Amino acid sequence: MSPRVWVVTGGAGFIGSNLVEALLCRGERVRALDDFSSGRRSNLAAVDDWARTGGAEFELIEGDVRDADLCRRLVDGASFVLHQAAIPSVPRSVEDPLTSHDVNVDGTLQLLEAARHARIGRFVFASSSSIYGESETLPKVETMPPDPISPYGLQKLTAESYCGLYWRLYGLPTVSLRYFNIFGPRQDPASDYAAVVPRFLTAVDRGRRPTVYGDGEQTRDFTYVANAVAANLGACEAKPVAFGRTYNVGAGRRTSLNALLAEIGRLVGRDIDPIYEPARAGDILHSLAAIERAQSDLGYRVTVDLAEGLRRTRESL
Repeated sequence: MSPRVWVVTGGAGFIGSNLVEALLCRGERVRALDDFSSGRRSNLAAVDDWARTGGAEFELIEGDVRDADLCRRLVDGASFVLHQAAIPSVPRSVEDPLTSHDVNVDGTLQLLEAARHARIGRFVFASSSSIYGESETLPKVETMPPDPISPYGLQKLTAESYCGLYWRLYGLPTVSLRYFNIFGPRQDPASDYAAVVPRFLTAVDRGRRPTVYGDGEQTRDFTYVANAVAANLGACEAKPVAFGRTYNVGAGRRTSLNALLAEIGRLVGRDIDPIYEPARAGDILHSLAAIERAQSDLGYRVTVDLAEGLRRTRESL
């Protein structure tokens, strides 16, 4: 039996490239899409070399997820779609809500429409914990009323709703994953998306003082990228109970930025003295994922904790 075809949008991005690599290591056929607005060809350099020597069945397509004709060609003959493509930045969505909406909502809708006509077996959407907003309730549970405080959070919520609708209305099996501060190898230190870990690590390794926006007591559920990869693969194997639903993907543990710096200090063997700047618009104060639903329905397990994830990430820089 020939390997199944997996489509990964945003395949040259941080999470997308980790998904591509994991799938190819499993012997799957992968078709990746990226417009390289934030993804980098270097993220797939090893994969390209592997494919050229006959070790992988991999195709990289350069294009825009908003292109309807391209989306139809992209999903033709595929079994699974892992939709990671987005403008993944709260600050950018605040500065330019129209463009981020166009990509994050309209692009998702174009891909959903192509997937339903192609009768794709599973459509997994990369959502975000930002949909919860500033609710003081912790941990964040999927049944909580969403209350996004940024255009990015609202866009992810809208796209989630489309995914649920496409299951109920058209029978397209969709699963939405709400990522909580994913970090790991290939995350751009200069990007705005959950990039505090690579920013801190890069600054410390270069002998600079890292910048903290706010007092550093804001907390995040830092989640190593291998756990997000496992959640995507679990969503593709999940039973119909998961269709049309949303799932938190986190570590189930919250860590303040000050505590994160202390953990990095232990890793590098010295104390870290950060620079504190005013908090940024659209940033939430506290975040913590309830992961029981994902554990039950997707078989999700946290296999790499914060300390080990930081060690692996630092080694990759």
